[in-house]
Amino acid sequence: MPKKPFVVGIGGTARQGSSTEQALSIALSSAERAGAEVAMFGSEALLALPHYLTPESETSEQGRALVEAIRRADGVILSSPGYHGSISGLLKNAIDYLEETARDERVYLDGVPVGLIVTAYGWQATGSTLATMRAIVHALRGWPTPLGVAIKAESGTFVDGECRDDVACNQLNLVGRQVFEFAQLRIANPNVTETGRE
Repeated sequence: MPKKPFVVGIGGTARQGSSTEQALSIALSSAERAGAEVAMFGSEALLALPHYLTPESETSEQGRALVEAIRRADGVILSSPGYHGSISGLLKNAIDYLEETARDERVYLDGVPVGLIVTAYGWQATGSTLATMRAIVHALRGWPTPLGVAIKAESGTFVDGECRDDVACNQLNLVGRQVFEFAQLRIANPNVTETGRE
C-alpha cells in the first residue's frame, strides 16, 4: 500500500481564529480530503515557540515538535498575514527552526512541495508578502506550488472556519490538493524533485 503523504501546515497570527489561521485550516482540510495525513501548527503553537537562537542552543519542546514534524513532512503549507509588506515575525521565527535540519540527510525542505497563503487588508501587501515567501522557500530548497493564494481579508470573509468568498475558497482547496498531489508524486519517485547536498 502506498505511503500516505504527511502535510504540515504552519501559520496564523497572535490572535487565535484569525483569517490567516482559518485559511490554513481550509487548505489543510483539502489535502486531508485528498488522502493526506495532516498536522497544523497554528497561532497557539507559534506563540508558544521561544525565539530561535542558533542550532547549538537547546531547542524547546515546542521547537522539537515542529522540527520533527518538518523532518517527516512530504508537503508543507505556510500561511502568513501581510505585515508591513512582509511575513509576520511569528511565522519567520517558526521557519528559523528549520535550521535544525541543516545537517540532515534531507536538508531543510529539499524537494518538498510548499503551498503558500497570504492574507492582508490590501492587495499590495499580499503581493510583496507572497514574493517574500517564495524567496524563503527557494532558499530552503523547497518547491512552491504553482498556485500561491493571496486573499484580501475583509470582514466576513472567514466565519467560524468557513470561507464566504467562493474564489478564495476554491484557491485554498486547490493549493491543498496541489501540495498533496506533488507530495504523492515525490513519494512514488523520490528523484523527481531531489537536488541533494551541494
